[in-house]
Amino acid sequence: MPVMAPGDAAAWCERARRLRAAQDMPGALAAITRAAALDPGDGLIALLRAQTAYELGYPAAGLYAEAQRLAPGNPDVLRNRALALASEGEEQAAQALLAAALAERPEWLDGQRVLAALRFTSGEREHFDAGFAAAVRARPRHQGLWLGWFGAIAQQREWPRAEAILDAAAAQLGETRSFAIARAFVASESGRLDEALARLAALDGARDGFLDLCRIRTLLRAGRPDDASVLALPLTQTPLAGQVWPYLSTCWRLCGDARADWLDGDPLRHADLDLGFSEAELAELAGLLRGLHTARAPYPEQTARGGTQTDRSVLLRHEPALQAARRRLLDGVRSFVAGLAPADPRHPTLSRRRDDLQISGSWSVRLGAGGYNVAHSHPLGWLSAVFYVALPADPGPMPAGALQLGAPPAELGLDLGPCVTIAPRAGRLVVFPSILWHATVPIAAGERLNIAFDVVPAQG
Repeated sequence: MPVMAPGDAAAWCERARRLRAAQDMPGALAAITRAAALDPGDGLIALLRAQTAYELGYPAAGLYAEAQRLAPGNPDVLRNRALALASEGEEQAAQALLAAALAERPEWLDGQRVLAALRFTSGEREHFDAGFAAAVRARPRHQGLWLGWFGAIAQQREWPRAEAILDAAAAQLGETRSFAIARAFVASESGRLDEALARLAALDGARDGFLDLCRIRTLLRAGRPDDASVLALPLTQTPLAGQVWPYLSTCWRLCGDARADWLDGDPLRHADLDLGFSEAELAELAGLLRGLHTARAPYPEQTARGGTQTDRSVLLRHEPALQAARRRLLDGVRSFVAGLAPADPRHPTLSRRRDDLQISGSWSVRLGAGGYNVAHSHPLGWLSAVFYVALPADPGPMPAGALQLGAPPAELGLDLGPCVTIAPRAGRLVVFPSILWHATVPIAAGERLNIAFDVVPAQG
């Protein structure tokens, strides 16, 4: 780090940014706190201080309030202040803060999305989308609001309600291309394949990532994996690659294509590692994590069912037990990386750098009786991992509670099972490529508590 003058707030701020990039969050907080003391009127410094404290798991609503006072026109500050209030148990205050801002500016899409999510996670399942409904009454010709509302309902797979929103939107704006894409998506996801294929065939023009994925999913549902793979393969050279690779794996497996083994490995690339955690260490972690599961439902976009998932990156928090766990979990991932096959420049996993690994996201999932995770992948990760902290004494007959790798989402209706099924064991870490579909089997009873995270090389 450069030598800094004692009163150089900008240099302390830059130091904080570098420490954040290196994931030294305690050091970053110390540096940005010093910068804020030297220049208490700088709104960006105040925001970075609040954000760093929030990510470390410290109370941050007051810090965001100060940042908002200094930068009253920044909607990101207001949004993050609301999230901090909710994390500190002030759910009603968080919702009221957002609702007041949205009353003045109903077209603020990010605010609408966050308000709906906070209402949903607080247990307000019936009317969590009321903000969107009010917004389109105030701004009936704002297509983004209609599509935001549609997306919130589509995430719940409530297809009749989603279609009713599209009908109301079209009455205001006509049948736009965006609405046509949404209608094709609903037709596919609700199983009306002939209609979906006809609607998709009528949509030409500029490429659209959402539309491309809709076509791939529809072709798979229609029993046409060859056609789906022809569409998917060129997309692996685009920014959509992370989302496309698991679908391509599915296509190749269904077609008996040997490239499936090249992509996923034969045997499947994964590891099940014992990291040597003691019962006392696991108990301490479990107690800490349970205190973070304050929501009554998972966020709408999360994959947990019958349980909850934390919001911030748990492995960046300040608690010593989590800091220590982070170091040991990264060591476990490094041992997996050391055993990977030689580099292959064409391969999405084997082509990446293998040094200077960083956590790109981490969370905890707590499942109760009947709880599970739906099949999904992590498009922004390189490697993904799950560390088991606490498990039911009797989850039910095998494969209850197991992790399944390779099986595509159930809603695609494909006769394709998992490549590997792994029974969880407390204190063990399972690592696998982020492009693999993965899901968990429901547990019959008890508690299934874990830490999950993604890893990427620091520079890509």
